[in-house]
Amino acid sequence: MKLSVVILNYNVRYFLELCLKSVEDAVANIDAEIIVIDNNSSDDSCSMVKQLFPFVKLIENRENSGFSKGNNIAVAEAKGEYLCILNPDTVVAEDTFTKLLNFSKSKTNLGIVGCQLIDGRGRFLPESKRNIPTPKVSLKKVLGKTNDYYANDIGIGSIRKVDILVGAFMWLKKEVYTAVSGFDESYFMYGEDIELSYKVLKAGYHNYYFGETTVIHFKGESTLKDATYAKRFYGAMQIFYKKHFKQNILFNIVVWFGIKLAQFLNKMPQKVEIASKRTIVYTNGIEESLEVQLPKPVHFKTTIQNKAEHHSMVIYDFNILKISDIICDMKAMSKQENIVFRFLPKSSKFILGSDSATNRGEVLHF
Repeated sequence: MKLSVVILNYNVRYFLELCLKSVEDAVANIDAEIIVIDNNSSDDSCSMVKQLFPFVKLIENRENSGFSKGNNIAVAEAKGEYLCILNPDTVVAEDTFTKLLNFSKSKTNLGIVGCQLIDGRGRFLPESKRNIPTPKVSLKKVLGKTNDYYANDIGIGSIRKVDILVGAFMWLKKEVYTAVSGFDESYFMYGEDIELSYKVLKAGYHNYYFGETTVIHFKGESTLKDATYAKRFYGAMQIFYKKHFKQNILFNIVVWFGIKLAQFLNKMPQKVEIASKRTIVYTNGIEESLEVQLPKPVHFKTTIQNKAEHHSMVIYDFNILKISDIICDMKAMSKQENIVFRFLPKSSKFILGSDSATNRGEVLHF
């Protein structure tokens, strides 16, 4: 088998459905398997997978074992030569895996490959490519100076070696994952992607940023930026520093200060509310029960226009549109003022989207 797509899920049932439908299309011409490992979700994620995706291998944990342990359990069951570690709140393009397979064949000592990630409003996510977060670099990031933290010298659409990649999308050979013992289970959530990237580098492999394919990552679902996130993230950074950097009193003070400052700055995340004054729906037709819930007026189109008026809600019907075309349209409009995007998955009775990393996404049923 060529590829195992591993998705760790926790209480994001509707985003998981959209993700799985995109992955299903992306592996259509690849000898691949899809593995979902659920960390004891309280929603109906597991029953949804069983009903809609009977071909998916579902592993149901009886406890929330965390990101690292959950993925390690799933990878132990994987049969693919390559792995794609994928968040459930992502959408992959139809040709994402094909492009990465072709790229991987051309490289020796291949470590982890990451791709271009955008958020639910089409904006590039700088964590797609990062440098090693030394204590100095991390403290500067807390203070708002991110040039050394993110690999900004690498062009968004380019292909280059990079140090650190993000756990929302990681592509690598299973033999490499196994050689470095996978994710470090000292990390419950956050920081494990930095640790794995660093371990792979130290083992002599080359990590790459592959900017020629783009994946949507609805950040507010799995990485809500609140005080709890700050505490967990900088707690994970403490683990990383203790493992890899020489410590002294000054070092410990800097790390402690960074954690406290980050918790304070993230204590009360602001809710993002964008009032839409009109709706553009790319579809052949929608049900009246959905139309009555949308901002008026509602305009129907079948061909993507790459433009919209300010304060518009744009809805993409996956029943008639290619994901790659949707992603291109989102990126083209990402700099316009107050444009939000919603997605209608194939054969589904809901639309969803996420406008901010500080808020949960919106799911609208009809």
